[in-house]
Amino acid sequence: MSTITPQLVSLDEDLGPDSRSVLRALSARFVAQGRATDADALFAAAWKREEQDATGLPGGIAIPHAKSAVVSQASLAFARLKPGVDFGAEDEPSDIVFMIAAPDTAAEEHLAVLSTLARNLMDEDFLAALRAADDADEVVGIVRRAIGEETQGDAVAAPSTGAAPDVAAPAADATPAAAAPAADAEGLRVGGRPARIVAVTACATGIAHTYMAADALSAAAKKSGVELHVEPQGSSGYAALDPAVIAAADAVVFAVDVDVREPQRFAGKPVVRGPVKAGIERPDELLSRAVRAVEDPAAERVAATGAEAEAGEGQGAAESLGARIKRVLLTGVSYMIPFVAGGGLLMALGFLLGGYRISDVASTIAVENALWNLPEGGLLQYLGAVAFAIGNISMSFLVPALAGYIAYALADRPGIAPGFVAGSVAVLTSAGFIGGIVGGVLAGLAALWLGSLSVPRWLRGLMPVVIIPLLGSIFASGLLILFLAAPIAALMNALTDGLNGLAASGLLPLVGVILGLMMCFDLGGPINKVAYAFAVASLGDASGANPVPYYIMAAVMAAGMVPPLMMAFASTVLDRSAFSAPERENGKAAWLLGLSFISEGAIPFAAADPLRVIPASMLGGAVTGFLSTLLLVGSRAPHGGAFVFFAIDPLWGFAIALLAGVLVGGFAIVALKRYARRRQPAAVAS
Repeated sequence: MSTITPQLVSLDEDLGPDSRSVLRALSARFVAQGRATDADALFAAAWKREEQDATGLPGGIAIPHAKSAVVSQASLAFARLKPGVDFGAEDEPSDIVFMIAAPDTAAEEHLAVLSTLARNLMDEDFLAALRAADDADEVVGIVRRAIGEETQGDAVAAPSTGAAPDVAAPAADATPAAAAPAADAEGLRVGGRPARIVAVTACATGIAHTYMAADALSAAAKKSGVELHVEPQGSSGYAALDPAVIAAADAVVFAVDVDVREPQRFAGKPVVRGPVKAGIERPDELLSRAVRAVEDPAAERVAATGAEAEAGEGQGAAESLGARIKRVLLTGVSYMIPFVAGGGLLMALGFLLGGYRISDVASTIAVENALWNLPEGGLLQYLGAVAFAIGNISMSFLVPALAGYIAYALADRPGIAPGFVAGSVAVLTSAGFIGGIVGGVLAGLAALWLGSLSVPRWLRGLMPVVIIPLLGSIFASGLLILFLAAPIAALMNALTDGLNGLAASGLLPLVGVILGLMMCFDLGGPINKVAYAFAVASLGDASGANPVPYYIMAAVMAAGMVPPLMMAFASTVLDRSAFSAPERENGKAAWLLGLSFISEGAIPFAAADPLRVIPASMLGGAVTGFLSTLLLVGSRAPHGGAFVFFAIDPLWGFAIALLAGVLVGGFAIVALKRYARRRQPAAVAS
């Protein structure tokens, strides 16, 4: 199938007064032609990209683009608008609009084709031909020739596999821009010779702006007599610059909206940073700043550690604190998810095979028994114990992995060891995942600072393997133990005493609300553990004459199931477009984690977006806790979730309370995602 067809072309039609209307109309075209399955979801993905950074460019061009699971084939839609529509360009409305739609799993050759189109948009003859085209067929012919598709009768063949590397690793990667002298080259020379600059370009999707910025910088370098080598880091792959070229460079330009891959290659070089659109719209300015930085001893230089906040969220050196925090947290979460999913599912399997009491005996059975020495419960109990024990071990890495890779996001590999240690200390002190986040940040900052120190050559080899892990661990973990353990213990005791007093006074629904809030506040952290420990301890006093402990246990278990279930419901059913592809994948696993009463299944969502996920979770948990105690639902099992249905009475009351909390929490998080959106700061040119 061809990338563009006449049915995806709109010439001089009224598609609406603003960019939202145009994107909705073009999204509907993709669906009508079988290129996508959900116009609303595709529009949401494109608009989310538009909110991050407007796609309008100088010269009346706009190139909105999105990668989404609802797209079935990488495709282009074209609109020539009269009058033009504002897509955020600085000079004028856009009358030439290409909308690029790519699947989440687009093949490299498809992305290469789309990248080729983006590079042609820098060609004035290409744009003039589009503006002069008489009909849709002519537009399709112009675009197909530009992107390398060949028409054979009525069939259109995809470009040869040999075309992809040319786009993924364009000529600018290996060949410097011509260094011919030019009238305006004054000031862009170093030591009487043409300046040598290396540059990296990268945008959020790696399809369009990445390559347009590379071409714009190359054209500006040719005009100004600069010897430039560019490394576009796109979705279709990239060819790393020759280390010898980097070593010979005077300065570095990072025109990026995302992290630079392997930035430590440029360590020590003066660096100028900016969003990728600055590379398209102001390439001369970036190159001039880079040359000035060569002679400026106070200029920023690329740090030796690679993950120390390279160009997050399109802001480069002007990256906002919020954007940097978000990027660091997302790095930790992405490495933590496999531990949550794998470990949680194994624990759920353990409950299913071994019963709700398997958590009490799993470790003993797994160590002391074997297939030829089965426990009293037989094969199923043994297999359930083994599954639960392995899953529990996997889950025990959850907070250390989160902390370790948060530290990695800040300080690269030297931060991993101090981060893992700090995360383990957070578990030891019952500080939970919030303590893990704090410990990871402390460890990363410590490792980053230690790595920036100027030390003798003989000591440099010991820094990443001995000195930084040692001192970073002492700093981060020492702060956690010395200053967090005692306050957490005092808080737990105070909360337990308060809950005992409320339960004794007969205010059971109020206790249910409070327990629901506590279970959903930190998702396995100290507050959550206080509520759960209170419920389990109360079971020892339960009897036919005193069923209140059963009611408390049911409220705690139901409320603890709400966060993962509501996030699974919101991300996989209610509004998939409000969540990233990794979140949607994690949402699938969260269904089973929630049914198993594993609140940690929601941590990947909460760690990435705590200010919206945690309040929505607490609202859902409070509703569930209230209804569970109001309906006098009791549980004789301390764990197991839906897998211990036989120990819950009345089961219908438990189901109603749980469903109500999941629905309330799910709709709340979607509403917050839609209407409590954090505005991205405007790009700042420094």
